[in-house]
Amino acid sequence: MSTNTSVTTLDGGSMGAYRAAPEGQATAAIVVIQEIFGVNAGIRRKCDALAAAGYLAIAPDLFWRIRPGIELDPDVDAEMQEALGLMGQFDQDAGIRDIEATIRAGRAEVGGGKVGAVGYCLGGRLAYMTAARTDVDASVGYYAVGIDGLLGEKHAIAHPLMLHIAGEDGFVDKATQAKMHEGLDDHPRVTL
Repeated sequence: MSTNTSVTTLDGGSMGAYRAAPEGQATAAIVVIQEIFGVNAGIRRKCDALAAAGYLAIAPDLFWRIRPGIELDPDVDAEMQEALGLMGQFDQDAGIRDIEATIRAGRAEVGGGKVGAVGYCLGGRLAYMTAARTDVDASVGYYAVGIDGLLGEKHAIAHPLMLHIAGEDGFVDKATQAKMHEGLDDHPRVTL
């Protein structure tokens, strides 16, 4: 079952979220971390697919502090430009605290079970930051941007982190990929 819900943030705010639950009782939860396009149809489909596989999936609206309910289409040029503008306004540190609040909410809902995180693009970057700054049980990032600037946080990664990087990614060039490998290939909990 899928619904719109809210998560109480660590600073006492109320953040919207998309919640998809399996038919039976979920024993684990996954926080689905948005791209720069908000909790759009693509993110909701990912949540629904995870619920169909038996997980509780929660996608927090990380842009709620800028403007709640943003849903943009990356294939519409004006919306892509708007998304890039939102990225410039987004406070990533506050976003990680909001992800942490979502992890806590998910963990409570599954009776203290495991909680993972998966993110895409900006969300992939935030999945890395989540692995380094929270108690998430595992994280996965797809086409994560800007990881080379966060390598100083790798020492804090205590649980498994997997980063999927396309060989020909226009946002993560070969030089950046090389820096990621140089900085992370020897980390026992990180897989690129």
